Amino acid sequence: MTQTTETSARNAPPSTPKRRTPRIHRAWFVAAVTFVTIIGAAAFRSLPGLLFDPLNDEFGWSRGTVGLAVSVNLALYGLTAPFAAALMDRFGIRKVVAVALIVIACGSGLTVWMDSAWQLLLCWGLLVGLGSGSMALAFAATVTNRWFTERRGLVTGLLTAASASGQLIFLPLLSWIVETHKWRPATVTVALAALVVVPFVWLLLRDHPADVGLKPYGAKEFVPKPPPVPGAARRAITILLKAVRTGPFWLLAGSFAICGASTNGLIQTHFVPAAHDHHMPVTAAASLLAVIGIFDIIGTVASGWLTDRFDARRLLAVYYALRGISLLFLPILLAPTVHPPMVFFIVFYGLDWVATVPPTLALCREQYGDDSAIVFGWVLASHQVGAALVAFLGGVVRDSFGSYDVIWYASGALCAAAALMVLVIRRREPGPEPVAVAA
Repeated sequence: MTQTTETSARNAPPSTPKRRTPRIHRAWFVAAVTFVTIIGAAAFRSLPGLLFDPLNDEFGWSRGTVGLAVSVNLALYGLTAPFAAALMDRFGIRKVVAVALIVIACGSGLTVWMDSAWQLLLCWGLLVGLGSGSMALAFAATVTNRWFTERRGLVTGLLTAASASGQLIFLPLLSWIVETHKWRPATVTVALAALVVVPFVWLLLRDHPADVGLKPYGAKEFVPKPPPVPGAARRAITILLKAVRTGPFWLLAGSFAICGASTNGLIQTHFVPAAHDHHMPVTAAASLLAVIGIFDIIGTVASGWLTDRFDARRLLAVYYALRGISLLFLPILLAPTVHPPMVFFIVFYGLDWVATVPPTLALCREQYGDDSAIVFGWVLASHQVGAALVAFLGGVVRDSFGSYDVIWYASGALCAAAALMVLVIRRREPGPEPVAVAA
């Protein structure tokens, strides 16, 4: 009996060792690298509002001229995003992001030698716009879709907050550099910040969980890495043509355009010069904008948590309505010194700043399935077109009327319209993806 057992044991096939599951899923490390990368790319977006007066003093450029460069930057930031999402499907996240950071560094560094307005449009508008567009929220959407099946709302909130974190880190520093050492060292600082992130992206970021033999976080089964998708530009356009035939796309794009107009185009670009018009020191105004970044992080992460639990449409309606109300009060709050009502506005606006992103992305995912990252890229393009229009028009309004009051009131009214738009989006029941476009 013993001899038979020993013989069977010798002839039995060797057992396959089980792979140990890491305590912390690799997806969280990828999310952390993505967070740091977006912070580095956000540095340049902290700078425009600080340079209106220095560029006017040195070159005599009007606020409309500088605002035009900002508007080109913001528009390209949005219009590049859907193509960047498609390029990530073709060449991988790591390569696209590394190249984008280098382009941002080149664009910001070259501004040191500019002496004509067209050079500002080329460096600040074109190069940095293209680079930052490839690092836009479509990047965060692609990472979230590939690496997570659970906690997507929370992760989207965290990655969206990265932009606010970059603002929080860089705004006080850059405002001090501009005040103390003029504007050129500030642009060099931004270029270096983008370059520092490149090694982290190349060494630590991975394109897909299958690259390291893992399932996406929360997935019950292993998901093989899809083959590269050729024809990135054609695919982005094809998905757009499919999406524009649906009502939810226009409602999401329209409401998100108003979101961009009332944040990046208005407050981020014009708050500092508007506060300076009321004799508030630039460093104080920039610090207030940085405080918005603190509460932006809290609001966006909380919004991601809420998006996992509540109707995204109702969340968006509340966010837009509250934002519109706060903008109507801003003209009477601007003063030479920082007082409690202004602090309340900053906290309130910060909590609402990009809290709209997690529910908007959730609605894109619900409506457009596997193509949601590219569709969201086009929705983000509308966000940035709205931001670009207000960045330019805000400067024109200030040049024409000597005040920003008209643009504050108009933006408040638009936010009320956005609240109504998102409420009429019809929910889609779980089922086959509505937009499945072959490459």
